[in-house]
Amino acid sequence: MKTIAVIGAMPSELADIRKMLGDAEIKHVSGFDFYINEYKGHTIVNACCGIAKVNAAVCTQVMIDNFSPDCVINAGIAGGMADEVKVCDIVISTEVLPHDLDQHFLADYPPYCGIFKADSGLIESAEKVCGEYGSKSFRGRIVSGEAFITSSEVKADIKKRFDPYAVDMESAAVGHCCFLNKMPFVSVRCISDNADDEGAMSFDEFEKIAAKKVADIVLRMTEIL
Repeated sequence: MKTIAVIGAMPSELADIRKMLGDAEIKHVSGFDFYINEYKGHTIVNACCGIAKVNAAVCTQVMIDNFSPDCVINAGIAGGMADEVKVCDIVISTEVLPHDLDQHFLADYPPYCGIFKADSGLIESAEKVCGEYGSKSFRGRIVSGEAFITSSEVKADIKKRFDPYAVDMESAAVGHCCFLNKMPFVSVRCISDNADDEGAMSFDEFEKIAAKKVADIVLRMTEIL
């Protein structure tokens, strides 16, 4: 039996997973509610961390310290960055990093790493499930920062500097924390908007659709890990 941690930033990103898992034991630790279910031979622990990198990092560490998971899946929605990535496509992280911090500060000082690699086995599992569901998916870099990107100008700058497939506000923090704990992780994100001048309008329209799609994929992943 494995213990699999699932972390989402917003309640909407976990609502469908919690509905599918049914009644859960809830433990309140360090300001977070952890929902615990036994599901098809594994223990699934999910938590809503809140938006942005500090919330995500703290929640991930509390999850690891208190539940000793075998792996961490960061599940949710994101803005599309690569031209070929469209709304409702899936981006599976190969690596994560912040886009709003000079890499020098992470690479040349502790933790002496600024780009955090996702686990190859988890990447393959996510890709396999996307294939089962007929969901178009991409392996690629996800970048995170302390802003919801709704500017074509800002998007162009991030693309030029980092060449990512998606942008969000938490993946880099989850990956950073997992790196420090030698914990396998992956971020699985469904694209809700194109992170451009139309981003806010697209997000409002597709948030629930994208959240449901990624929930189905992540829950299926837990069955085959």
